[in-house]
Amino acid sequence: MKQYFPLIAVASLTLLSACNKNDEPEVVGGPADPMAQQLANAAPVELPPSVKANKQYRCKDNSLIFVDFMSDDKTALLRTEKNGAATSLKAAEAGQPFTAEGGFEVKGSGDDVTITVPGKGAQACHV
Repeated sequence: MKQYFPLIAVASLTLLSACNKNDEPEVVGGPADPMAQQLANAAPVELPPSVKANKQYRCKDNSLIFVDFMSDDKTALLRTEKNGAATSLKAAEAGQPFTAEGGFEVKGSGDDVTITVPGKGAQACHV
């Protein structure tokens, strides 16, 4: 057994010495990025707001309105059906009413709000 040990060691060193026999030089930095300057000067990216709260309101006319309030406190998504298409409403500032073209409006963001939907007018709604 002792006779094989030197042979195994020599064979191992021979195999290891054959590794990375590359004649080409290794490029560490890589090619220059042609957009590096533009990316360095670019404005910071703002992520879209996430859902802060989603509420289901029962309105005075006994209809259901579904509203998702976003984390930026300036955006809300309104749906008149549970799985219906959402209408994006925006507020000029946090705390102001959320509005959208066509006559959509949500005043408030708590459990009691006033919601205006085209064709129905403003009505009190609560959770």
